[in-house]
Amino acid sequence: MAETIKDLPGGNETILIVDDHETIWDFLIEALQCLGYSVLLAENGADAVEIYRENPGQIDLVLLDMIMPKVGGHQAFCQIRALDPEATILLSSGFVSEEEVHDLLQQGACGFLPKPHRLPDVARAIRKALDRKTVQAC
Repeated sequence: MAETIKDLPGGNETILIVDDHETIWDFLIEALQCLGYSVLLAENGADAVEIYRENPGQIDLVLLDMIMPKVGGHQAFCQIRALDPEATILLSSGFVSEEEVHDLLQQGACGFLPKPHRLPDVARAIRKALDRKTVQAC
């Protein structure tokens, strides 16, 4: 039996989605809002860093695409972590090397979500990262 959105874990935290594809934003924003989250959007890594800087203590999790124009995911990860060493960052990509993902996981990223996204996987990974954050920094 397929899961419905009401069967998935949700929350009331604020999530910053960082992705350069409009179809992905539309899917994630609608789905995460249905799960109870507040959602902010950055279309590239430079915008993500600026939004994170302008909202200190307000963003509970960053869902960060790795491949983007201007500032890519790796650089954005490092810049957000420089602003907040405790930032909870979940990586996402359809095209990225295992080495790059492994490097960022070693630096404290909370996990990796491959694209295309499946809502149950996204919902569980976000909830797991946020729950881990409440116990300890990931």
